[in-house]
Amino acid sequence: MRNTIRSIIAGSAVIGLAACGGISIDRERPDEFAVQRQAPLVIPPDFHLVPPEPGAPRPAEGTASQQALEALFGGESPRSTVETSALDQAGEAAPGIRSSIGDADTFTVDKGAATRTIIAAPEGDGQAARAVIPG
Repeated sequence: MRNTIRSIIAGSAVIGLAACGGISIDRERPDEFAVQRQAPLVIPPDFHLVPPEPGAPRPAEGTASQQALEALFGGESPRSTVETSALDQAGEAAPGIRSSIGDADTFTVDKGAATRTIIAAPEGDGQAARAVIPG
């Protein structure tokens, strides 16, 4: 019984090795990165283009701030329903709202001395700044 199992295992190993010897791994294959689809040639629709005048601004470009806004936000877009309903519920702002915020009767959150210190800090480039660790 043992010899039969050993001979079956040895025979299957020999057959397996013989099968692997028939596979050629060094075959020629096309390079998948070298194959590209070429775009068709397109004839421009207008052959009567006027050459630009020297020093004239480009007609398709706006100011730098307009280009930055266009790049960041993608231009004008309609407001969503959530944004529209939130603005409708908020209503119109009172004309003197900014001057009434500093009023003593206005309820505001006290941010503490740290905020007052930051706001009261002198202007400058920070070269003369130093850190003080209390304690």
